[in-house]
Amino acid sequence: MTDLFDTAPQPASDVPNAPVPLADRLRPAALDTVIGQGHLLGDDGALTTMLEGTLPSLVLWGPPGVGKTTIARLLADRTGRHFVQISAIFTGVADLRKVFETARNRRANGKGTLLFVDEIHRFNKAQQDSFLPHMEDGTITLVGATTENPSFELNAALMSRAQVLVLERLTLRDMELLTQRAEKELGAKLPLDGEAREAMQEMADGDGRALLNLIEQIAAWGAKGPVDRDTLSRRLQRRAAQYDKSGDAHYNLISALHKSVRGSDPDAAVYWLARMLAGGEDPRYLARRVTRMAVEDIGLADPQAQGICLQAWETYERLGSPEGELAIANAVIYLALAPKSNAAYAAYKAAVAGAARTGSEPPPKHIRNAPTKLMKEQGYGAGYAYDHDEVDAFSGQNYFPDDMKRPVYYVPVDRGFERELGRRLDWFVEQREKRRVRGDG
Repeated sequence: MTDLFDTAPQPASDVPNAPVPLADRLRPAALDTVIGQGHLLGDDGALTTMLEGTLPSLVLWGPPGVGKTTIARLLADRTGRHFVQISAIFTGVADLRKVFETARNRRANGKGTLLFVDEIHRFNKAQQDSFLPHMEDGTITLVGATTENPSFELNAALMSRAQVLVLERLTLRDMELLTQRAEKELGAKLPLDGEAREAMQEMADGDGRALLNLIEQIAAWGAKGPVDRDTLSRRLQRRAAQYDKSGDAHYNLISALHKSVRGSDPDAAVYWLARMLAGGEDPRYLARRVTRMAVEDIGLADPQAQGICLQAWETYERLGSPEGELAIANAVIYLALAPKSNAAYAAYKAAVAGAARTGSEPPPKHIRNAPTKLMKEQGYGAGYAYDHDEVDAFSGQNYFPDDMKRPVYYVPVDRGFERELGRRLDWFVEQREKRRVRGDG
């Protein structure tokens, strides 16, 4: 009787009289026929170079439908290893023990094992640790596949014993090559006009498996004339965008939104906002982050920016979805076009560092309150100059601790309203120096 984990699941193409999906019929037979991933499989690609020596354990990180399973199978064929495939979703500790025992027996008979673990990030720490001794003694060559960032999801010990290879979503050019390959297999061109063909490929969203499923559906229509984009859109459902509100896509897209605002690109900024909203992101989270952008990247170059963001946030709370999202979009566009300054942000960080260095240095006595007789006797408040009684309402007194050298934290930029603040600051600096020379300060 064949052991459950002695071999990979049998493809439909190997089961007599079973319907064979197009994706299975088009499964590449060699690494050089894989579409996409040229940075790994090209003449100077990372995997091509590895195959010239001893294949190490690998973690294949990339979105769905880009060839992770196919590449693992072909690596096993190329290196003469027995291919074993398991999924972290369905495999427990007892199953893993059985896999390792079978691989150990196979190794004793002179045959290596390439163990492909799909969704490897779903294993807990103890399960991930169980691979380590078998990787180290050569019982298995591990090839793990994950759609999540391995830096966050995999143990450091496992990461140190495997090389991470990043697989990229298929480009539109890759999708066209895959479409042509499918048409050759089907023996007929798809009944689509040019725009509809491109729309079909866009619907797959970089996922080769999804594209082949769409192609199978379209081929089954038996349409006589070319189908246009609108008809295609009515008949087919666009693939849901790859977005996880707590995962890597979330952090990548909010970073893209923030940097687009900082880079003064309103079109890119509103695009990434739309992408996150389409993925199901909470608009309240976006409203909060947009307000943060106003504080960090616009600052005092446009003092209205923060208020506009808070108003957009409040407007969303009052209107709800979907109209409320437009208020957030207004704020995003405003921020992208606003003058930029992080001078206040930098000043605050520098002041925090300065406060940590100076510890418990007290304020100078002349700016301490003196509500009691004892405090007055100690000199609290003595010599304080009330600024409103001074020329130009400015005394120029020292407000830092007596033993602290006066630092400069706030350096305004010469943009937006902060240009005016810079002029004011220069005036105060000049007046303070004049009073110091006279001995007034």
